[in-house]
Amino acid sequence: MVIDNKTMELVEEEALLGQESEEENSELSDDELQEAFAKGLLKPGMNLLVDKPKKFANNVEGLKQCLADFRKDLPWVERLDMTNLPVDAIVSKAEGKAPSLTNGELNADDDFQREMFFYRQAQATVLEALPLLNKHGIATTRPDDYFAEMAKSDQHMQKIRKKLISKQMILEKSEKAKKLREQRKFGKKVQIEVIQKRQKEKKAMMSAVKKYQKGMTDKLDFLEGDQKAGKDSSQGSKKALNKKGPNAKRKYKDQKFGFGGKKSGKKWNTKESYNDVSSFRAKMAHAKGGKGGKKGKGGKQNKRPGKAVRKKMKARS
Repeated sequence: MVIDNKTMELVEEEALLGQESEEENSELSDDELQEAFAKGLLKPGMNLLVDKPKKFANNVEGLKQCLADFRKDLPWVERLDMTNLPVDAIVSKAEGKAPSLTNGELNADDDFQREMFFYRQAQATVLEALPLLNKHGIATTRPDDYFAEMAKSDQHMQKIRKKLISKQMILEKSEKAKKLREQRKFGKKVQIEVIQKRQKEKKAMMSAVKKYQKGMTDKLDFLEGDQKAGKDSSQGSKKALNKKGPNAKRKYKDQKFGFGGKKSGKKWNTKESYNDVSSFRAKMAHAKGGKGGKKGKGGKQNKRPGKAVRKKMKARS
C-alpha cells in the first residue's frame, strides 16, 4: 500500500486537532492549573470567565403550599391582628383644610401627610381593638398595686447599694481628712504666730532690762506689763457692764436718794435742826456704852498683851 506525502500530512494534522480537542474537553484540577501556571504554560487570554445565565424558578404551587403550612386556624386573641383604614380628621374635614385619607389619594412624598395617615390608622386600630379586648377579658389598664418586675435581681441591687454606700463613706472620710489637714495647718499657723509674738515680747523685755542695767532709763514699767494688761481687761469689762445699765442695787438707791441734780434741800441743815440736840447720846458718841468690848471685874476692857509679853508667855510654857 503506497501512502502519499499529502495523505501523511493530513493524518498528522487530524491527530493534532484531536489532541487539542481532548485537552479542551478535559477538566483540569486546581493543582494541575497551579503547576501549569508555574511552568508558564498558561497565558493571558486563554482562560475566560463565562457567567452562566441564572435560572429563575417560580414555583407557585410550592409557595402556596408553604403559605398553607404557615396559616393556622387560631382565635383572634392569640393573633391580635387588625387591618384598618385611617379615621377621618373631623375638625380638618369640617374646616376643609385637609382632604380625607381614606379614598387612597395619598402623596407618599409628603412627609406630613404620610405621618398623619399612620397616626389616623393607629387611632382607628385603637378604637376597634379596645372593645374587642374588653370583650375577651383582657386588661388594658395597669392596676393600682402593679409592681413591674425588675430587670436585675434583688441580690444584684443589694450589691450596688453596698458599693454606693462604700463610695459615700470613702468620700466622707476623705472630706474629714481634708478638714483635719486644714485645721492642722491653721493650728500650726496660729502656734507660729503665738511663738513669734512671745519671742518679740521677750526681745523687747530683754532690751528694756539692758537699758535699765546700763542706766539709760529708771522706769520699770516693763515688769508690770501683764498686770497692766489684766487691769485694762478688768476695766474694759467694768466699762462694758456700765454700758449695759445700772444694776438692781443702784436702781434702788437712785429711787431712794435720787440720782444727780438738785435734791430740793431735803438733807440740808436748818436753824431748827442745828439747835435740836434731843437725839444726842453722849455714851454713844464717846463709845462709853452700847456695844463695847468685854470688860473684866474692875469694869475695864480686857486688852491683848503685846508681842514681847506673848513670847515670854510661850517661853514659860
